[in-house]
Amino acid sequence: MNRSVVGWIVAFALAFAGSVLAWVWFAGGSGEPSTELTTPTIAGATTTEAAGTSRTFAIDRSRSVAGFEIDEILRGSPNRVFGQTDQVVGQVQVDLADLTTVQLSQIVVNARTFRTDSERRDRAIRGPIILNSATDQFELITLDVDSATGLSGSAQPGDVLSFSLKGDLTIKGVTNEVVFDVEVTLSDGSTIEGSVTTIVLRSDFGIGIPNLPGIADVGDEVILSLSFVAVAG
Repeated sequence: MNRSVVGWIVAFALAFAGSVLAWVWFAGGSGEPSTELTTPTIAGATTTEAAGTSRTFAIDRSRSVAGFEIDEILRGSPNRVFGQTDQVVGQVQVDLADLTTVQLSQIVVNARTFRTDSERRDRAIRGPIILNSATDQFELITLDVDSATGLSGSAQPGDVLSFSLKGDLTIKGVTNEVVFDVEVTLSDGSTIEGSVTTIVLRSDFGIGIPNLPGIADVGDEVILSLSFVAVAG
């Protein structure tokens, strides 16, 4: 092939790659939330708290982290990407005398504020192809809990509880029913702490991957997690 033709092809490829990177950079925005998160209330919450048999706990953002994990091939080598944010809110009402009455508010995560070890990746995540969270329409991820399975009887401070939550998870405007594994420690009468995890498929939520230099493959499975401390109001 004529050297001049090869040169033009190389130049075009480099220009195209540069334009893609520039588009990803600007489309991802600054990552600043559009507004302060407000803790949702518990719809149809019982009134037993007034009688002293239950308490409502709110997620303490200063001690809580929502995150994701996903595998990729980066520059020819396997790599696991970790993303985290402290922009998560929600409430739970617990009656230690009857755990079956547990109720949760909507759980809300600001997807625009996820951070990994790369600002370039963060901007790509906020861009149109992945989460599109740079737009106000898809800034938030929400979980509306339908039911809890595996809770029964009563509990005391210091007990560790393992159970499941089933609910509607909405990411990028797409809603799917998801089951989360939960482990909670009743630290004392005013604090609970624990972890929530599940595995989802990004394809189920219409989450794509931009064609970026150095990234050969990205897994479909995504681990979602919440490590939280909640305090009584």
